[in-house]
Order: sequence, then structure tokens, then C-alpha cells
Amino acid sequence: MNLKLASDLGTPPTEDLSGVPLAVRGMTVSYGQKPAVFSVDMTIQNGSMSAIIGPNGAGKSTLLKAALGVIKPLAGRVSVYGKPLKSQHHRIAYVPQRASVDWDFPTRVIDVVLMGLYRELGLLRRVRTSHMETAMACLDRVGMTDFAERQIGQLSGGQQQRVFLARALAQGADLYLLDEPFAGVDAATEKAIIAVLKSLKDDGKTVVAVHHDLATVSDYFDQVFLINTRKVAEGPVATTFTAENLNAAYGGRLATAQIDRLAVSAL
Repeated sequence: MNLKLASDLGTPPTEDLSGVPLAVRGMTVSYGQKPAVFSVDMTIQNGSMSAIIGPNGAGKSTLLKAALGVIKPLAGRVSVYGKPLKSQHHRIAYVPQRASVDWDFPTRVIDVVLMGLYRELGLLRRVRTSHMETAMACLDRVGMTDFAERQIGQLSGGQQQRVFLARALAQGADLYLLDEPFAGVDAATEKAIIAVLKSLKDDGKTVVAVHHDLATVSDYFDQVFLINTRKVAEGPVATTFTAENLNAAYGGRLATAQIDRLAVSAL
């Protein structure tokens, strides 16, 4: 397979994407000789709650990281609200997978949330009363104010995820990207997280999450992007989360009865 190196990841497409929070065009990422993501186009709708779904190894997290510039693609273009990615980082908040974080690093919960205010704190990192108030308000939104002085490594997995969401909230971004935010968390934490994400949507923000639980797609999201190395389909959950598209993405990995049940639940 002939894969070309991208000349400029930050060059936006020629189409008018000024109102599009995230547009990916021709994204290709390879680990060794096998592409993890191949020639993928993705358009995230403004003010939407979008799920990126697909089987294990389909390239979901890889696509998200490449769109953020966390990993370097072989080819592809990304624009954020119609502008190059490198000029729009201040409009993006990212919540990584918990497994990718070093939880042994000795820092308090409140300090993690204050990291979301890095643009305001500046190089000297002078924390003012207003910064502390903002950080505490973000912890309150995720139900973690009582843990502000706790070491982050002492928290449960669900609590850690809430803290990282609070850090993202502190950024005051327009576009929120989350990599499997519900993986390994308890039911109460999942309920709390989805409530915060839906409140962001109600405020006109855009939320994109790599998601693995197909049973909750229709309850949590209004847009869906299906991928299995290549793009399978994207669009509103009501018309895109169908048995046909699920079968195309997952193939024999899902039983036919399960696919039909999931698709019907979205109607």
C-alpha cells in the first residue's frame, strides 16, 4: 500500500468549514506497515454530542489522537472551526484514556484542575483567588470538591476520571474530546460524567467521545461516527446507528440479534 507523508497537517481543506468544530480529511496513520486509520474523513457537527465507535483495534483512539496532533499521521488535514489546528488549541479540551496517565505523580486534585487554567496562569503560574474559585467550581460540577486536597493517586478510577473532566471544564473550551471517558468507571461516575457532558451541549459546546458501550449510544449521543480502519458511516444516531452500518463496522464480532436490538433501540 502506497502511503504518502502529509506535507502540512494544519492546512485546512478548501471547503468552507468555519462553523465546523472539527473536520478531518484524508487522515492516515500507520504503525509499521499496517495502517491503523486509512484515508478517513470526519466532520463533527457544531453543538453535537458525537460518539466514535467501532471494534477493538478499529482506530478510534488513533483517529482522535491524530486529529489532536498527539500522534503524527502519514497523511491528512485537520481544521478546527475552519482554522489550522495549531492556532486553535485554546478552543479544545482533551480528556485522555485513564490508562495513559501516570497516576503515581505526586500532585493534589486541585493542582490537576488548575492545570486547565494554564493560559491564564502564565509562565510564573501565579494562582490567584479567582483561579482557585474557578477550579473549585469545576470540581463541584463533577462532585469532587471534598477531594480537592487529596493526592490524585489515592483516588479510585472513577474519581480520577471526574478530576480530569474538571480540568477540561476549567479550560473553558468550545470543543471537548474524550477518549473512552466511561471505561472502567462505576455506574455513579458514568451518570455524573454524562450529565456534565450533556450540560456542555446545552451550553452550545461540542462533545466528541470515543465510546465502547453500544447499548448506551442512543441514550448518550445524537451523532455517531463508525470506523473500522476506514470510515464506515457518520451522521445522526437515528439514521446512522443502524443494523446495516453496525454489521459493516463489526462484521462477525457482534451477533446478528444484538446488532438488530441495538439498532432498533436507536429508533
